[in-house]
Amino acid sequence: MRTLLAIILSFVFVQSVAAQEWSQWRGPARDGSVPAKSSPSAWPNAFREIWRVEVGEGYSSPVISGDRVFVHARRDPEEIVFAINLKDGKVIWQKTYPATYKKNQYAVEMAKGPHATPLVLANRLFTLGASGVVVAWDTATGRELWRRDFSNVVDTSKLFCGTAASPIAVDGRVVVQVGSDIHGGKIMSLDPATGTTVWEWTGPGPGYSSPVLIEVSGSKQLVALTQESIVGIDTKTAKELWSVAFPDEWHENITTPIWTGSHLIVSGTRQGTHAYKLEQTAGKWTATESWKNADVAMYMSSPVFGDGLIYAHSSKRKGQFVALDATTGVVKWATEGRAGEHASILLTPTHVVFLTNAAELIVLKRTAEKFEPDKRYEVAKSPTWATPVLLGSDILVRDNNALVRLTGS
Repeated sequence: MRTLLAIILSFVFVQSVAAQEWSQWRGPARDGSVPAKSSPSAWPNAFREIWRVEVGEGYSSPVISGDRVFVHARRDPEEIVFAINLKDGKVIWQKTYPATYKKNQYAVEMAKGPHATPLVLANRLFTLGASGVVVAWDTATGRELWRRDFSNVVDTSKLFCGTAASPIAVDGRVVVQVGSDIHGGKIMSLDPATGTTVWEWTGPGPGYSSPVLIEVSGSKQLVALTQESIVGIDTKTAKELWSVAFPDEWHENITTPIWTGSHLIVSGTRQGTHAYKLEQTAGKWTATESWKNADVAMYMSSPVFGDGLIYAHSSKRKGQFVALDATTGVVKWATEGRAGEHASILLTPTHVVFLTNAAELIVLKRTAEKFEPDKRYEVAKSPTWATPVLLGSDILVRDNNALVRLTGS
């Protein structure tokens, strides 16, 4: 009987693991949406810790492929990459490489990174460190397959936090964004097997935002933020299709854009939130502003889209949770303020999930007419800046120095 039970439990776990593919920044669609199979059927009364692994500092979020979770961290003066067994938290492999990084003197409260979230593509893991070092790893063994070092174009005199754009898979290749204020920026498509550059776009230095892939009128475009603009790039040729000025005096274009299917939503802490309509006329692409809401200004928190709404965390009034009409920019509801500096946001089929940097997990029904959370949890004892990963009844949380798996109880 015990043997049969063990087999059943093992099968359940394997089935659960098979459902977990969170292989890049903000999940499968890169937009914070959580598939139904990874969402809890019911939110528990509390969470308890199953395992905890000390990994080091950094803001990079964990990614999952199969039965493994991968984490990129820093133990100065090196960056370190972990492969961890998702079931029991045992470290399968860990690899380090030298990553000298001179932090900007004004970034006193910030860790040295890494900031970018890794990417899993087939049997390879791709990491991008704060100093601009790109490494490809074999996911099974941790063997380093190739390395590209762009630290010579990452200057932190004004770009306080160094490289932060998470790699993205485009047409089976790996696209990275590197550079700085002084050296300008590059967006490059790399061969995943060799690291060789397939195509390259050059322009203004990057902000901290991660690029996204969208499809509009049958055209696939890579949308990226620089320190002064939003650009749309042809994924086959690297041709710049359109550009919109989006300047920030501190070059803090941080949030990841959202494509609603009709509008591109972009926000900044001093620019407010904007929606753009992308259109092609006589072979020429244009991005025209449809609406702007200066009272909702997203700083480090990237929004999610669902129910015709943009769910977000605004930096106004020392932090507000907000819901905006995606077609008009009109606020449906907003909290009074003092909601903290940051929130990672996820969207399940039934709920919006906010994880604040104060380690509070807040769960709100998507049908809510105002901000009235269903559940609130404390999920860590130190700050949580990374995006969590939902695993059905469990959740992965990265705090200041560790990766933790919690389960509902």
